[in-house]
Amino acid sequence: MILSKLGGLGMLMAASALLSAPQTTTQTAPAQKGRRGNPKETEVWEPVPKVVTPGADNSAPPSDAIVLFDGKNLDEWVQTKDKSPAEWIVRDGVLVVNKARGVGNIETKRRFRNFQLHVEWKFPVDLTGADQDRGNSGVFLASTGGGDAGYELQILDSYNNKTYVNGQAGSIYKQGIPLVNPSRRPGEWQSYDVVWMAPVFESDGTLRTPAYATVFFNGVLVQNHFELSGETLFIGKPFYRKYETAPIKLQAHGDPSQPISFRNIWVRELNPHATLGNGTHNSLENGVHALPHGDVRTRRSPVSGPVNQPGGNGRRESAKIAVAKL
Repeated sequence: MILSKLGGLGMLMAASALLSAPQTTTQTAPAQKGRRGNPKETEVWEPVPKVVTPGADNSAPPSDAIVLFDGKNLDEWVQTKDKSPAEWIVRDGVLVVNKARGVGNIETKRRFRNFQLHVEWKFPVDLTGADQDRGNSGVFLASTGGGDAGYELQILDSYNNKTYVNGQAGSIYKQGIPLVNPSRRPGEWQSYDVVWMAPVFESDGTLRTPAYATVFFNGVLVQNHFELSGETLFIGKPFYRKYETAPIKLQAHGDPSQPISFRNIWVRELNPHATLGNGTHNSLENGVHALPHGDVRTRRSPVSGPVNQPGGNGRRESAKIAVAKL
């Protein structure tokens, strides 16, 4: 009887409870209408990259390389101090450092900017000395003046030879510590394969883009697109000074250990505005890939991060880049 009188009220209360209870629903994403594009829209057929014939092995110069030393003569080299003919010793197909007093460093007659470099060297089996006085030499990727002015990739016997780590073999001297130490023992040939990206300067001499070095030491990566802070100095902090092109220099260090030998030195010049096989322009100086339709993509540096760093306004600032048709 009571239920019948309260039936309407009960039904109302039940409906209210049902409406106030949490609702569980299953939502499905709207159907995406598939659209098949034309793959030919993203194919680029020209310009075709030039053909380069590789060497007989990975240490031999490719067809577009400039051979700086092939075991025959020093026609490509001069004395750093006065640009007279190089006075190092060519013997049995190798180049031996001349440590005689007053001889000093040698450098290439040609001047370079961005390049790929291959160089091999060997310490004598009976090498003596310790620390920095054991097989010390260096490859200056850009010689910016007399003596040891420039950007040095260190050569040193680092096989069981303790020294400061930013001065061991594979280091960008006093700046870049090598990622690993793949040194071979004295008496065995060793090699550097380097990609050098020269610094870029404004017309007033201020720095626009720093120098970068990627180095493989005996086939092992030891410098991964390393950003240099300036020229490599024995004493003091690095700094940049403007240059456009520079010779490659080999160091005759004054340590008392026996002289080292070099062989098989070659270089490939890299065009800063070369066109990649996919139709993009490889702008080596600005660190970006500029695409055919004006789209610009930042190329990230494994060490220093993107070339275009985030701005304080929370947005990524873009570099000013002009792309010329080749």
